[in-house]
Amino acid sequence: MTIGSISGYQPYNSMYTNPVEKSSQAQNVNAVSGIDGEHKSANPDEVKKPGRKSSPEDCETCKNRKYQDGSDEGNVSFKAATHISPESAAAKVRAHENEHVSNAYKKAAKDNGKVMNASVTIQTSICPECGRTYVSGGLTKTSIKYTNEDNPYTKNQKQLDAMNMRGANVDFAA
Repeated sequence: MTIGSISGYQPYNSMYTNPVEKSSQAQNVNAVSGIDGEHKSANPDEVKKPGRKSSPEDCETCKNRKYQDGSDEGNVSFKAATHISPESAAAKVRAHENEHVSNAYKKAAKDNGKVMNASVTIQTSICPECGRTYVSGGLTKTSIKYTNEDNPYTKNQKQLDAMNMRGANVDFAA
């Protein structure tokens, strides 16, 4: 039950793909070469972090980042890779992970169970191109305890255990 960015590096995510290859990344259009190879911005309001390729506004990696659900649960959002803006990613990933929690409660109620624990973790990463911190994914863990009183196999096992225990604890001293 995870959702994650499939364009950011995540070692736990097997669906990692980078839609923008390093050789085809767009160059910073606002950068103008100055004296001694230093880069001056054509836009005086642009803030470029030192050591970064672009400012957050010009970042191609952030513009092309997509999110996709990696779980086998069928009735949740983000089954197909979808772009989410960095500004709204936190809210949308949180809402998606809460869909998993809601589904766990529905499943527990349907199958005579009880949700013992439900936790949601939101993961963040730093964009290698612009240095912006972004929500890179989420993880939901749930545990459901089912009562087995209606299960005929459990009833049969309890009867067998009762027959095996008869006479096992007899006090001959009395």
